[in-house]
Amino acid sequence: MTTTQLITQIKKKQSFLCVGLDVDLNKIPKHLLKLEDPIFAFNKAIIDATQHLCVAYKPNTAFYEAYGIKGWQALEKTINYLNDKHPEIYTIADAKRGDIGNTSTMYAKAFFEDLGFDSVTIAPYMGKDSVEPFLAFKEKHTILLALTSNQGAFDFQTKKVEGTELYKQVLLTSKTWKNSENLMYVVGATKAEYLADIRQIIPDSFLLVPGVGAQGGNLQEVCKYGMNANVGLLINSSRGIIYASQDEDFAQAAAVKAKELQLQMREILEH
Repeated sequence: MTTTQLITQIKKKQSFLCVGLDVDLNKIPKHLLKLEDPIFAFNKAIIDATQHLCVAYKPNTAFYEAYGIKGWQALEKTINYLNDKHPEIYTIADAKRGDIGNTSTMYAKAFFEDLGFDSVTIAPYMGKDSVEPFLAFKEKHTILLALTSNQGAFDFQTKKVEGTELYKQVLLTSKTWKNSENLMYVVGATKAEYLADIRQIIPDSFLLVPGVGAQGGNLQEVCKYGMNANVGLLINSSRGIIYASQDEDFAQAAAVKAKELQLQMREILEH
């Protein structure tokens, strides 16, 4: 999917919401556990209930890998369902990969070619040759971890290197890589005050912003400092939406939470 197609969906739905599909079998409604594939059953119900309110879905692959081959099959079924039923919706494999060139090429093939995701999250620590194999894929996006929402982000990301914070060095350097127009960036919602500086460096790029909802990030603050002329934001909410209820009404409850965010987004877009 191209950036232009994503922007079209944002305008059409008056939403820049991304729903995180982080499925924990200990948290999903108990009645689903009797089914042959409870993970996919849960995802399908969430997608069916929220697809008109969001523009992206983001499965975190760890929540599938943890369940072995059955988890991976559930992930495959989920992305196939999205691509078949809702090809207009942007898909993100939240895999946080990043390794030497030939390994990165195989990771890229796994998520872009085999599974058919539109994008994948990548850790930049190993540098250019670990990221460029992902960037080589046309009409696919590589979402670079820039400034994350966890407490440990301060261990390295905000440390100064030759007078400049490391996350800024990542942003500046990544712009020089081949096919850098295919880059997006992860910036945590709990770091909203940093967004003005980030936009000075990457004014036009899309930002994937986790941390709104359960982690305490503020949507209005993020939009105030992070929004650009094409919106340029994908606001992710996972637990706050998908675990709104653990009863049989879980999908409807998820839709209510997604609708609350979508209405806030519509109001922001109208002003």
